[in-house]
Amino acid sequence: MEKKSDFIIIIPAYNEEETIEELVVRTKKVADLCVVNDNSNDATPQILSKFQDIHVIHHKKNTHIPGAILDGMKYAVEKEYKYAITMDAGLSHNPDELPLFINHPEADLVIGTRKKKINTPLHRKLLSSVGNCIYNITLDFPKRLLKQEKCFKDISSGYRRYSNQAMKLLLSRKMKSKSFDILIESAYYIYKAGFSISEVPITYNFSKSSLRAKVVKDCLEMCKNIIFNSKKIENT
Repeated sequence: MEKKSDFIIIIPAYNEEETIEELVVRTKKVADLCVVNDNSNDATPQILSKFQDIHVIHHKKNTHIPGAILDGMKYAVEKEYKYAITMDAGLSHNPDELPLFINHPEADLVIGTRKKKINTPLHRKLLSSVGNCIYNITLDFPKRLLKQEKCFKDISSGYRRYSNQAMKLLLSRKMKSKSFDILIESAYYIYKAGFSISEVPITYNFSKSSLRAKVVKDCLEMCKNIIFNSKKIENT
């Protein structure tokens, strides 16, 4: 794929045959595109093979969200992209809102705050609120517990923009994430490095959910590990 932009969109995809074609068509009009096929066993690889103007990384085994995102970042850094935008492959993130990230002022991490939620069950809204509270405390314990630091509105959102500097930082760390806990782990490293973090309001359209009990457990374990081993983690 010829580099045409300073921005690249990274989309982890596992068994996304129902949405991946529409998503690719809509996103590649806005910026360069890297799809990480995380060892899908449906028609996702065949659908992606139709497109010659995007970069596709094929995993031989499933690495889950962290492996897919980090491999996409490796490609972005290698090709010297200024920014990378990560988004969901299931169209829960609106491709029409990509300009919100592209036109946003300079920042090392821009988090898409789910201001408007469509078809989102109440229990998911509550879980996100509780999770965001825990994530904020985790970022800088115990200062944030005592409300001495400004809280972010939606750290658990995966619709994000990372600067080249932020990607290099994350790739230099020994990331321990197993699933969606990469959202708090990546934010933690960027926050602790003193890099800039900003937010932009987005629309979230709830479709299918990959949230499982194990994912919640992974996230809680990551928060626990950061809180009780912060000094050790920062030196890795």
